Amino acid sequence: MIESEGQNQDEIIKELCLCNGLSYEQVGQEGSDASKLEMFFSGYPRIVGLSLFPNLTNLTIVAQDIKEISGLETCLQLKELWIAECCIEKIAGLQECKNLEKLYLYYNKISKIENLEKLIRLEVLWLNHNIIKNIEGLHALKNLSDLNLAGNLISCIGRCLDPNEQLEKLNLSGNQISSFKDLTNLTRLPCLKDLCLNDPQYKTNPVCLLCNYSIHVLYHLPSLQRLDTFDVSAKQIKELADTTAMKKIMYYNMRIKTVQRHLNEDLEKLNDRKCKLQKLPEERIKFFSFAKKNLERKLSELKGPGKGHSDISNNSKATELENPRNCETVTEDPNLQQKILTKLNALNERVTFWNKKLDEIEAIYRTEVKQKKKSHGLLTPFLLIELETVGNIHFEEGTRSDDWFNSCCELILSRFCTWDFRTYGITGVKVKRVIKVNNRILRLKFEEKFHKFLDHEDMHDSESYRKMLECLFYVFDPEVTVKKKHLLQILEKGFKESETSKLPLRKEAVILANSLSICECPRIEFLQQKYKDEKQNCPEHELFRHGILLITKVFLGQSVQAHEQESINQANYPMVNSVFIPRKYLLNSIMGSRNCDCGFRQYKWFVFDHDLVLPEYIVEFEYITMVKSQSLFSSFNNIIPEESKKFSEGSVLSQDLKCDDEVMKMEPRIKPQPKLISLDDKTILSLAKTNIYSHIVNLNLHGNSLSKLRDLSKLTGLRRLNISFNEFTCLDDVYHLYNLEYLDASHNHVITLEGFRGLMKLKHLDLSWNQLKKSGDEINVLCKHTTSLLTLNIQHNPWQKPATLRLSVIGRLKTLTHLDGLLISEEETTAAMKFITGAKITQLSLIQHSSCKEERPRMLSVWPSAKILTQNSKLGPHSHLNGNWYLKITALNLDGQHLFEITNLEKLANLKWASFSNNSLTKMEGLESCTNLEELTLDGNCISKIEGFM
Repeated sequence: MIESEGQNQDEIIKELCLCNGLSYEQVGQEGSDASKLEMFFSGYPRIVGLSLFPNLTNLTIVAQDIKEISGLETCLQLKELWIAECCIEKIAGLQECKNLEKLYLYYNKISKIENLEKLIRLEVLWLNHNIIKNIEGLHALKNLSDLNLAGNLISCIGRCLDPNEQLEKLNLSGNQISSFKDLTNLTRLPCLKDLCLNDPQYKTNPVCLLCNYSIHVLYHLPSLQRLDTFDVSAKQIKELADTTAMKKIMYYNMRIKTVQRHLNEDLEKLNDRKCKLQKLPEERIKFFSFAKKNLERKLSELKGPGKGHSDISNNSKATELENPRNCETVTEDPNLQQKILTKLNALNERVTFWNKKLDEIEAIYRTEVKQKKKSHGLLTPFLLIELETVGNIHFEEGTRSDDWFNSCCELILSRFCTWDFRTYGITGVKVKRVIKVNNRILRLKFEEKFHKFLDHEDMHDSESYRKMLECLFYVFDPEVTVKKKHLLQILEKGFKESETSKLPLRKEAVILANSLSICECPRIEFLQQKYKDEKQNCPEHELFRHGILLITKVFLGQSVQAHEQESINQANYPMVNSVFIPRKYLLNSIMGSRNCDCGFRQYKWFVFDHDLVLPEYIVEFEYITMVKSQSLFSSFNNIIPEESKKFSEGSVLSQDLKCDDEVMKMEPRIKPQPKLISLDDKTILSLAKTNIYSHIVNLNLHGNSLSKLRDLSKLTGLRRLNISFNEFTCLDDVYHLYNLEYLDASHNHVITLEGFRGLMKLKHLDLSWNQLKKSGDEINVLCKHTTSLLTLNIQHNPWQKPATLRLSVIGRLKTLTHLDGLLISEEETTAAMKFITGAKITQLSLIQHSSCKEERPRMLSVWPSAKILTQNSKLGPHSHLNGNWYLKITALNLDGQHLFEITNLEKLANLKWASFSNNSLTKMEGLESCTNLEELTLDGNCISKIEGFM
């Protein structure tokens, strides 16, 4: 019942009985067993007296003045409740209606979905035509099958409907949903058959105005029978959507592969240039290293057998076998030993000098590689956004033939003032790339609000509002330093309050500027401070040389200058759209000494409405500095006098090469001798002048042309072997030298350590300056066959995964004390052990990186199925408690885990999709038990042969 002023309870009961065909006398005296009551158009403000109807199952109240739900505590049998076209402001008072199955609260003033947790039997819920902003409070409604939220203020779906797996009918028309990506959240509703986003009775959701809207929805929700009141159950409709989507996926997959190929080509060019630049330093180092080893051998001769090597104990019966063909008879000079030491010091200085040159070239190479990857790093996400939005967000790279490209360049140059950047050594700016952002979603919002403003202000003079449109630079938070995720979020979703920033002010307004210095100076100063704090190795100006600008189209509307000592927010400026601060109030110290008037035209802007700031162009630029850029294509020409040609001809030598020549002319000078090309039993015996092989402990074969070591099996006492500067491609001939403690195999052509075994006493190994590539395989060999190794040198090899090489070696070869001439610290050991632990497939890693989904989700994505599935649905932290948890795994994504081998997958009999990209795998093995595997991704590894699938 509903109580109204001016009426007593008897009158109300009479009217209610009359409306519902009940006996007034019976209801008044005994109550009523009526199960259904209706009340229309009476204007009553409050519900009372329902205790007289204990068997009530249906209650309908329409077009009353009721502001709250009350008086239903006794309606325990209520199954259907209509309180529509009233003034309800809050969902409440339904806790006792636990049998409620249908609830209609449309056309009210409800702002939040709440207090429905007890209605676990609810199947139908209509909350259309309210002022609800968020979908929430529905998690307990497991039986909900019909949900109507049309005509509200909802802008995001999110994951709030995930618990409602029985939902069959959903109406979200007349809201503010604008994202295709947001619609994909509905794919987790397996029973959804009827979806309405564009009901003719309501306003259109912005997302429905986008291109390919129907295709996108039908592809992701193939079980739909009706869409926007239309029947879409026909097979041909679904096939058309699938075909169109697959064409899109194939097209963007091709585009992404093209971007990756171009990046690889650019990196290959950089690497080729680096190799050319390093050619001369490497030749110099090899030249001096060869001379050093000759002198060291001569010094060893002067000291006598066994005295030159502290690591080999002296045996009076032992013989140190040198190669006499590389030695010459030198008249003994009492100062010869000192001269050798002096020259060795000079040679070491030259080697150090050229090594420094190599390091400098390598540092520049890494800087340019990082910049290349950073520049290309945005292109792939751009293409993915295009695919996910089915082209409604589009990125176009400009060229000199495009007017907008030239306009952007002119805009940046016109807003660059050299005076502002003089303290940083910057003299100019050069535009490297301009990308145009076409975001149909944000543009529709911008134009809608722009036209609303014009209509509200009644501005018909085009010149008046055109002056309020401006192109401004977005001011990034300097501590964010234009992180990719932050930029992509802005380009896709606009300047929302949730954007990444530590500054509270950015939630109030979008910060912009019409000056490059206002945008960039905070970033440069932040990077300079970071450079000082972290003591980085690269030149300071290289940290800020490259930058990114975001040019926006802004409607400033009504704007005023900011008041002093007053925070900038909408509350303090209620009647304006934007606030500005002149530069002279930002940087007073600079304004006083300027020799130009640029500062008087520079402003910092604060725009309150985020939708009136439209991102339009991304500009990659490079500063021109007084310190010349250290590019691989412009630097170090002084160390390459037309490469090695001029050096070989002896003309126009640089000062460094002249210094090299002077060092080589120092005494003593050892002339080159004929080289050994083979080694046999007879040669060893003739050189040793002994018939007892076991007495030979040191064999120096440096500087020959040997490619094989034969007949060394009898040298059972050999403890030191030097085969540097030869032609070896493998080292399998040393496996029988089980007493060997020192081996120098540097400056050869060794490509593999396969066959290198049985050297359990080896303590010192030099493999530098060879052609080793597969770090995983070579480390495995050393780990198995050199268990006593203390020092190892593997520098100057073309390793495939150099970034993680040092950690891999230290973590696997636990006896090492020195690697590449550097002492291994405790911190490095700890980090290496942690690295190696993470590089193994364990039960924990399987649980963390797997999924048990039986079907691949329908997504507009080019990523492998394993990656998509494990991102959307993981196995869960407690799945290992079940004894058969491994049988549930259908997808496994172990990308970038630094794996050297695939192990521990024997029990994954139901694995369908697996990805092991960007690891250090050399072989395709370990998957023999995964007989149900349908898709396998192994790109970015070190695999050279397709094998292991038989």
